[in-house]
Amino acid sequence: MSYHLIIGDKRYSSWSLRGALALELAGADYEETLIKLNQPDTRQRILQYSATGKVPLLKTEHGVIADSLAIAEYLNERHPAAQLWPADIAARAQARSACAQMHSGFTALRSAMPFDLSRDAALESIPLEVQVDIDRIVALWSECRLVAKDSGPFLFGKPTLADAFFAPVAVRLRTYRVDVPAHAAAYIETLYQWPAFQAWQKAGLAEREG
Repeated sequence: MSYHLIIGDKRYSSWSLRGALALELAGADYEETLIKLNQPDTRQRILQYSATGKVPLLKTEHGVIADSLAIAEYLNERHPAAQLWPADIAARAQARSACAQMHSGFTALRSAMPFDLSRDAALESIPLEVQVDIDRIVALWSECRLVAKDSGPFLFGKPTLADAFFAPVAVRLRTYRVDVPAHAAAYIETLYQWPAFQAWQKAGLAEREG
């Protein structure tokens, strides 16, 4: 089976990154269409694929799947051998909880620290509500590690969908030079060394140069 992933700029689209990492975890073959964001024709071009007007979108034999969390769950069902979620029930529940919190929350951090792979500068000051989000994210990572059954460096030992969902947060924390505890810094470095992420990062930085 093969898929068609519609994404936004790799430099700017954090949600698209989640969808692409989920496909890489699944080991799935897919083609990719990139639609530049914040252009006069952006919405019109996306609407050619889906009525949501947003990316990412995954075209499949079962129709177009919108939203990165829905894409993740679809791929988990279609590729069970890839074990996209942790095998242990407690770890799997925590992973899904963490992804849901990421998916629906941390709006202050998103607003104050827009995703940009090429950024390398701290904010003059971090607003209180943003620091609350950062502290919660760091605590959430620790909660994941507590129930992990694997000693590997990712949230649940080996890479899972939880890492795909938190990779964009790691980018924000690094590119805005946020001070975090040593264990969180180590996890961010793990994500930056993840080949699937590195491929996306390289392409995103090439967009800037182009």
